[in-house]
Amino acid sequence: MKGYSTREVARLLSMSEADVRGYVRAGFLAPERGPRKEMRFSFQDLVFLRTAGGLAEAGVKPRRIRRALSSLRGRMPDGRPMTAVRIAVDGDRIVVEEGDRRWQPESGQILFDFGGADLAPEAVPIVRRAFPDAPRDGADFSADDWYQWGCELERDAPDEAIEAYRRALALDASHADAHVNLGRLLHESGDPAGAAPHYEAALAARADDGTAAYNLGVAFEDLGQLPEALLAYEKATRLEPENADAHFNAATLAEKLGRSAEALRHLREYRKLTRR
Repeated sequence: MKGYSTREVARLLSMSEADVRGYVRAGFLAPERGPRKEMRFSFQDLVFLRTAGGLAEAGVKPRRIRRALSSLRGRMPDGRPMTAVRIAVDGDRIVVEEGDRRWQPESGQILFDFGGADLAPEAVPIVRRAFPDAPRDGADFSADDWYQWGCELERDAPDEAIEAYRRALALDASHADAHVNLGRLLHESGDPAGAAPHYEAALAARADDGTAAYNLGVAFEDLGQLPEALLAYEKATRLEPENADAHFNAATLAEKLGRSAEALRHLREYRKLTRR
């Protein structure tokens, strides 16, 4: 049967089997059950548990880890896994990084400076041990598996991450998170024209994706398509009214396009958000 047993997951992640079962009892994981009712954990489960373990290693107390993860789960859009974002520790705060936005899962407060230690890099060798044949074969990988593989490779092997996201989309062309991340990597490599269709595809698959709308605005702006960029930024502000960067960019473009009333409205919202 596909997947990993409780014992195998505990060994791979240097966690106790009791801790693994605890996250299942808390409702954070829903592993498949084998013929004898034994739990079988997926790639996404492995990444989630590594993140939780990283918080513990950073000195965060178990009760607070569960509270933060529970709050994060409640703030994620329906159908979007918690592994779609990165979690870090910044001083005594747990923070979430989602594209260019950083916020606290416990309060939802947006952060404007970020100096925390990302918990993801240590996951790469663990994932490679768990899935040694993925780069060569990956025949058993689902679209979500390829997406998670891409997430874990982004920092150290962005070219491999791009390929992983493409593999995910070959299996599921409507995988919004894979479109967003692939678009971002292409954009960061200097290809906004290649990135824009992926942001658009993410919005087609998930119309309430504020990150995709904001990133699409940046791509259009970099391409010199200012009216289209303004429309994308305005959509981002409707989907996520507290996205200060989207309001600022919309204000700047509205002013350039001679739409003074729109510029003033977005500038007011930006100032309101950044004075908190």
